[in-house]
Amino acid sequence: MTEIAPVRIVSVSDAPWDDVVRVFGTRGDPATCWCQFFKLSNADWKNAEGPECKVALERQVRDAAPPPGIIAYRDGEPVGWCAVEPRVNYGRLTRTRAAAGSPEAPDDEGVWAVTCFVVRVGHRRLGIGGALLRGALEQAREAGARVVEGYPVDVAVRGKTSSADLYHGTLTQFQAAGFEEVARPSADRPVMQLRFTG
Repeated sequence: MTEIAPVRIVSVSDAPWDDVVRVFGTRGDPATCWCQFFKLSNADWKNAEGPECKVALERQVRDAAPPPGIIAYRDGEPVGWCAVEPRVNYGRLTRTRAAAGSPEAPDDEGVWAVTCFVVRVGHRRLGIGGALLRGALEQAREAGARVVEGYPVDVAVRGKTSSADLYHGTLTQFQAAGFEEVARPSADRPVMQLRFTG
């Protein structure tokens, strides 16, 4: 049996920008979006291009407090990303079907959202996503979050799903981290929540 190296999670504000660039890569959805989809209006998103989104994320990493996500490392190599911030920072999110049915007020700054996972090819199916989600919860809790939401895919309902379509994470991944379903705006997309106590 092959031993899998442990995963180390760090806030993106503590990671070199070049490591973020390595995780997002140069092609596919991550290299086009740079986690800006929920931050831009529909009109701005239609006109957005990869390099522009990359600059926006770099600025957010450098200037935002709290930082907009976390990075996963295996054997010192950057292998994954998870976006986690106060939900109010994602202006488009509460207007999408994905978050429909959330019992939390849209302007509640104590509600955080996990919106995106990126795991590099060659490092998938090794538990990186689960480690990222646990790290996202830790970062949110330390920054004062009251509730963390996620909008994963229920693959048992959707069936065969490509890796590209799982950037929101999977239902089982969120359940394993202690999240509970609070709404289901579509058959294969629940709204999941974890509430911090004390």
